[in-house]
Amino acid sequence: VQLVESGGGLVRAGDSLRLSCAASGVMFSSFTMAWFRQAPGKDRENVATFTWRGERTYAESVKDRFTISRDGAQSMVYLQMNSLKPDDTAVYYCAARYYYDDPNEYRYWGQGTQVTVSS
Repeated sequence: VQLVESGGGLVRAGDSLRLSCAASGVMFSSFTMAWFRQAPGKDRENVATFTWRGERTYAESVKDRFTISRDGAQSMVYLQMNSLKPDDTAVYYCAARYYYDDPNEYRYWGQGTQVTVSS
């Protein structure tokens, strides 16, 4: 399994950005995919999850602004981020775990992509 994120950058508050995760070696029917983020000095936060069953969940801090999606044919996972705020500034990571893994333990991680939101 290999996860490679892209799409980060510097944007202004209120802008939108879409992150992509190329997920090779992953069958979405067997994997739960997630986006995490970590800001300097803060704990890592799970912002969005797309389970192997097709269920999507979001952190309260991003609900109604972020959307996680996946494309099985392309083995891609996306995070559409709208109405971005300076508090969304962080390194964003794509992660994957098998359906039978501990829900809190992600087995595979990408290298991360920086998102910076200026006020």
